[in-house]
Amino acid sequence: MTEPTSRIQLNMRISKETSMKLDEIVEYYQQNTKLGRIYKADVLTDIIDKSYELMKKQMSMSKKY
Repeated sequence: MTEPTSRIQLNMRISKETSMKLDEIVEYYQQNTKLGRIYKADVLTDIIDKSYELMKKQMSMSKKY
């Protein structure tokens, strides 16, 4: 995961089910990384970064055809 130079705070409401899924993902990251303590914000940042890269790749592929 990349370390941002500055951070902003997002306050949002999510469903209980989504929160439980996030907790499960955080636990998975915690068990499968050697980085020490993993926080929800770190996991969300990683998911967003990976999704963004995938989106950009798909967009560039669709422009070629």
